[in-house]
Amino acid sequence: MNKSAILVLFLAIFLAACADPAANKPKATTANTQNAAANEKKEIKGGKALPITPENSKIEFTGSKVTGSHDGGFKSFKGTIDLVNNKPEESSVSVNIEMNSVFTNADGLTKHLQTPDFFDVEKYPKATFASTKIVADAEKGAGNYTITGDLNLHGTIKSISFPAKITVGDSDVSVDAEFSINRKDFGIAYAGKADDLIRDDVVIKLSLKAPK
Repeated sequence: MNKSAILVLFLAIFLAACADPAANKPKATTANTQNAAANEKKEIKGGKALPITPENSKIEFTGSKVTGSHDGGFKSFKGTIDLVNNKPEESSVSVNIEMNSVFTNADGLTKHLQTPDFFDVEKYPKATFASTKIVADAEKGAGNYTITGDLNLHGTIKSISFPAKITVGDSDVSVDAEFSINRKDFGIAYAGKADDLIRDDVVIKLSLKAPK
């Protein structure tokens, strides 16, 4: 392999390592919540409560810095899809996450995420999400929706909206979403090293499959 080929290969590997995983993901719309009872599960009349657990669902994320990225998620969480008339628009979803159950593909990072630099799990042991509205996205076609709800993370409550695929089947209901949020919107502002800064946008990946 000649020097020019080696250089091209090196540049390709370097650029792949530095690529922003959030660059091609839809960004969640974030706003201050006006709901005084934010993150309290709203009452659903006539609904059927379907359980969300680590056995049937995944809550994962990808964070990055200028030199690369790390994948992670949470091992302990529980929630409910309140299914009404088999229609997502009439239903709701809520999730409660144990923040000290965070994991990543690097042990040192996992421990660092638990500290006040990031999640500060001793002060903020839980994160919660409770939907306030689910609306069909006609432009994207059947099964596509926009979910809006109150996210309580790191002691900050914001209303966020993000795209999702929702399928109501005979035996279960699935919700799949992949979008980015700005960690600084929730007061997580640790910059990282001067020569290896951490990016603000974090990719959130939801794969929920609640049995009926």
